[in-house]
Amino acid sequence: MFERFTKDAREVVRSAVEQAERSGERTVGPEHLLLALLERDASRGSFALLALGLDEERKESVRRALTEARRRAGLSRAEAGALAGLGIDVSEVVARVEEVHGAGAMSGDRGNKGWWSGRNTFGRGAKQVLERALRTAVAHDDRHIGDEHLLLSLTLLPGFCAEVLADHGVTYETLSRVLHGGGGEAKAG
Repeated sequence: MFERFTKDAREVVRSAVEQAERSGERTVGPEHLLLALLERDASRGSFALLALGLDEERKESVRRALTEARRRAGLSRAEAGALAGLGIDVSEVVARVEEVHGAGAMSGDRGNKGWWSGRNTFGRGAKQVLERALRTAVAHDDRHIGDEHLLLSLTLLPGFCAEVLADHGVTYETLSRVLHGGGGEAKAG
């Protein structure tokens, strides 16, 4: 599949691996792909984000929201709400876990994790983003998978990355309008 990736999409994947390494994580997740996309300049994805109002200040707001969601162990607000319906206060759980294990304990950001010499692997969520990017490209009759397809797939998959993007006005429909001039008619399943 990677042979179909454009140079920009490959750079996003490389940068996502670096994002995971910098945060001391062994698994690349969708949030690392999103953080890598936020760093891009002069690509279809970066132009689409800018067209939707994500300048540097708003990108920083996205980064902060991702950090906060990761503090909740990656739970979306909908998931936290469902747990609240069962009487579980996620904020209280996070506070208690961090009290015992330190800040960022639920996000995996726990500092020194010991020696590890292996390569970072792609977690299930990141693999789903890559697979959905392929389906999205095919749905739009695109021969190559660009960073814009990675961005589109992040908006399609449920979870905190799509939620954070939507909170900042970036949805599949708004991206499709910017990238393809229409609505979200070619929604990839």
